[in-house]
Amino acid sequence: MTISPSRFLQQVLQATAPVSHPHDWHLASGVLARWHADNAVELLPALANQEGSHILLSCGIHGNETAPIEVVDSILADIASGHLPLQHRLLVLFGNPAAIRQGERYLDYDLNRLFAGAHRQHADAREAKRAAQLEQLAELFFSRAPAASTRLHYDLHTAIRGSVYEKFAIYPFLQHRAHDTTQLAWLRHCGIEAVLLHSKPANTFSYYTSYYHQAHAFTLELGKARPFGQNDLSRFTGIDQALRQLLSDTTPQLAAYQPGDYPLFRAKYDLIKHSEAFRLHLDANVENFTTLPNGFVIAEDGTQRYVAEGGKERILFPNPGVKPGLRAGIVVEPATL
Repeated sequence: MTISPSRFLQQVLQATAPVSHPHDWHLASGVLARWHADNAVELLPALANQEGSHILLSCGIHGNETAPIEVVDSILADIASGHLPLQHRLLVLFGNPAAIRQGERYLDYDLNRLFAGAHRQHADAREAKRAAQLEQLAELFFSRAPAASTRLHYDLHTAIRGSVYEKFAIYPFLQHRAHDTTQLAWLRHCGIEAVLLHSKPANTFSYYTSYYHQAHAFTLELGKARPFGQNDLSRFTGIDQALRQLLSDTTPQLAAYQPGDYPLFRAKYDLIKHSEAFRLHLDANVENFTTLPNGFVIAEDGTQRYVAEGGKERILFPNPGVKPGLRAGIVVEPATL
């Protein structure tokens, strides 16, 4: 690793000798730390803030996406030492410890396709139990937040491949709520270069907390997935500093969000891999947000053909190696609020 793991991450990386739950102790800064599970630690400020936010940070939902784990762990270490004064209630979830230890994206099934109850359809997968646990932990955390309080969830990821926009956010489908421009301004402050506005419900963690717990929730894609020890953490300075400011109540006054601050896209449709006959007609190294020429045959699966239209569509998360029934990519198009 590029940093020495704190006692928090050391606990997650241990395959044995789990802590007893719940397990409380006070940090040097006066913050109360509470283990809820082998991958879940809650931190409570030394001085209760009745108007404070309730912030959930998740990382390691995909076990091979290590840079967000290192960023979050460094923040935890600085809270523990008192270097970073915590002003808000915080829950950190290291999503898939078994996959993190093995350096694998997942063991049986993509964890970020198992939320909002989808885990019940794949009960034999090890990730199904983990998704149910993460839902329960999030529910417990947000159930203790007053109804009018600010609820935030940032699910930190890195992508399998490169991207035209290295750092981008996915804004879950909001049903009948409006997109929050204060959050869009904060994303700009983080260094986010583009935002995808999802157009339908999903089985992702951020959709779950957004829909079921009314959190301002986002999936943040922050670069390319690399093993522990191979991350250039200087490339994550924007999100690192923004989270530190958020947690310590030192975020500067941000300019209001303006249309055109960064490109907005909307999910147009998913490329579904129905069978092993699925063929994706894109280069294996194609980057996220690559433009698709008008008339280009994106993929075929038996009689099913996906054809680009208009010349402004782009490809996101192309992955023909997924299991049948799963999404093998998203076709997106430019959008406005």
